[in-house]
Amino acid sequence: MDPTRLKSLALFEGLSRKELRQLGRLTDEVDVPSGKHLANQGEFAYEFFVIEEGTADVARDGKHLQSLGPGDFFGEIGLMQSIRRTASVVATSPMRLVVMARREFRAMESDMPRVAEELKRKLAERLGAVSGQ
Repeated sequence: MDPTRLKSLALFEGLSRKELRQLGRLTDEVDVPSGKHLANQGEFAYEFFVIEEGTADVARDGKHLQSLGPGDFFGEIGLMQSIRRTASVVATSPMRLVVMARREFRAMESDMPRVAEELKRKLAERLGAVSGQ
């Protein structure tokens, strides 16, 4: 993944060039079509996603919870807590996503502890905001 593209995403702002290069080796970029199921409620989580381009809808038990767009991310709950997905996410337009799998997330925790802690802090802030809704 191109580090300059990572830098454009709010989740990764504040990281140094070196950290962005290292993170770029741990992430992939994927394009998906509209209608693609990106996460299914109840399934185990093996990765989390950051939206570069496009939109998606989040639903729990068939009820629409929110719409996501560029800069938003999802899948972190299952990744960080090793639990089943708490919601389903479906692309509502063609999308470009940054993806980090659990194995790469664990490598980041080991090799880049400061970056891992910063990301965990941002993810935890989001979890607090979502649970407070």
